[in-house]
Amino acid sequence: MRERRGEPFTTRLAYEFGGATFSLAAKNGKETEFHLKFQNNSDEGTGFRFIRQQGRPWTLPGPIKSYAFPDQAKTYFQNSSFLSEFERKYENLMDRIYYLGPLREYPKRQYAWAGSRPIDVGRRGERVIDAVLAAIAQGDQQNLKFRGKLLRFDAIIGYWLKELGLIAEFKIEEIAKGSNLFRTNVKRTRTSPETSIMDVGFGVSQVLPVLVLLYYVPKGSTVLLEQPEIHLHPAVQSGLADVIINVATHRKVQIIVESHSEHLLRRLQRRVAEKKIKASQTKLYFCDFQNLASRLTPLELNMFGEIENWPKDFFGDEFGEITAIRKAGLKRKMDQNE
Repeated sequence: MRERRGEPFTTRLAYEFGGATFSLAAKNGKETEFHLKFQNNSDEGTGFRFIRQQGRPWTLPGPIKSYAFPDQAKTYFQNSSFLSEFERKYENLMDRIYYLGPLREYPKRQYAWAGSRPIDVGRRGERVIDAVLAAIAQGDQQNLKFRGKLLRFDAIIGYWLKELGLIAEFKIEEIAKGSNLFRTNVKRTRTSPETSIMDVGFGVSQVLPVLVLLYYVPKGSTVLLEQPEIHLHPAVQSGLADVIINVATHRKVQIIVESHSEHLLRRLQRRVAEKKIKASQTKLYFCDFQNLASRLTPLELNMFGEIENWPKDFFGDEFGEITAIRKAGLKRKMDQNE
């Protein structure tokens, strides 16, 4: 992709399928003439080639909207109508991407719900209660493992809030019948009195949109989570990795996480070592800033949960800190004994 007249301009478009690449690229560096090409990438190749219609060989224009072949690519050739399938699949994929930002909204005493079903929980989690109520109203039931017991949607969320050690009970109820006003009540422990979500730790309301979004989106979706660990103590950050693993493996949801949490990463490494998830099912990147640009460095995670190419000072000098504490403690004891 290049810039032309201050706007991005696509110079090459390619889709890979079945060991082959179908591409549209600028011809001889010219941005006004493009070439449609098939390339076999495997040993088990076919003799496929694009066949031109009879008549004048008109030149092809460039890609449309960065992902679509121009109409001419499908009309100038006898066997290119299938290219539309790539575009349709791409659009379906983009429509199944969901995002949750790092700063979630504060909880409320009550929530108004008119019966609509939101697409997601909102960028700040502002529609999280709407999503839960919509899922309950439509009888959404899921299980936590293959052939496991089906649970109501709010029971799934309550299970994870309890499993993470945040609360013992979670429920949403209408304040008065027909009022369309709802409140979210929780119990801190089994014997605690029921109270509003506003009156417990702030972390509960911050992790709630994360849990709801992961189980609310359709299976096979892609979820982008930005710093889901904000306002969560270390044990919950670790447990969040287990939630992500469960959703990724059981619901087949691809989850892309931007995080600063060492605890989340360590739990992920542990689960790889324990064979709860394969190293091949994960992909780790370290992001740093060099030469006025961000750079992603792939981290090599092996089957034992070890990262083989730790960047320098990735999480600081953990061993050095422990050693310094021990030395300082030993020195103070020696000074006291004197």
